[in-house]
Amino acid sequence: MTNSNVLFQHGTLALLVPGLLDGTITMKELLQHGDTGIGTGEGLDGELMILDGVPYQTDGTGKVNIVSDDFTLPFANSHFAKYEKLMSVENISRPDLQSTIINKVKSANTFYSLRIHGTFKNMKARAVRKSTKPYQTLAQTAENQNIFDSELIDGTLLSYYSPEVFDGAAVAGFHSHFLADDHQFGGHILSFESVTGDVKFQRFDSLEQHLPTDNKEFMEHDFTKDDIINDIHSAEK
Repeated sequence: MTNSNVLFQHGTLALLVPGLLDGTITMKELLQHGDTGIGTGEGLDGELMILDGVPYQTDGTGKVNIVSDDFTLPFANSHFAKYEKLMSVENISRPDLQSTIINKVKSANTFYSLRIHGTFKNMKARAVRKSTKPYQTLAQTAENQNIFDSELIDGTLLSYYSPEVFDGAAVAGFHSHFLADDHQFGGHILSFESVTGDVKFQRFDSLEQHLPTDNKEFMEHDFTKDDIINDIHSAEK
């Protein structure tokens, strides 16, 4: 029996900061906790979006792939979708969209997800090329990203909102990925000018945090030496 009130998170964004980029959960395992989600592959191998149980990866070249069950990830969110329509929007800017959602849902102190399908203007997205051991830090690895632009594109934005108090475990505010309807464009959203479409909303009352306790590097790392918050904000927003 699935529980749509639970957000499952494997790893933390904090562990990416010093370059703890080993894949510590398989896609098969992740899909047991949800049919919807986002994440990244081992070595920051692209940007992941799970839609309707299908795991899509936008790799560092911009190609969209369906990944196998044995694909591994250092960080991911997933949940079982039970979205409700929140509103329709027309040519609304990203800042206005986010502020409207925040004011409408009144859920600043809990986790929730958005699924927006529509037409996006001037979408800018990115994906990082896979790195190998010895891994560099998140800031260094993120420099090896490719940025993709589209003037007008139909697709799905999938976003998770995390409360300020969880900044570091996740990124406070919205963390959003995108996948085009034709599966020819995707990635971590950097910006878009406006969107026309339907906004769906799903709130969670529980967070299931799963940590990679079998990973020696994670268990022995001293996070007090890392500039976690600033590095996450620089790389993820």
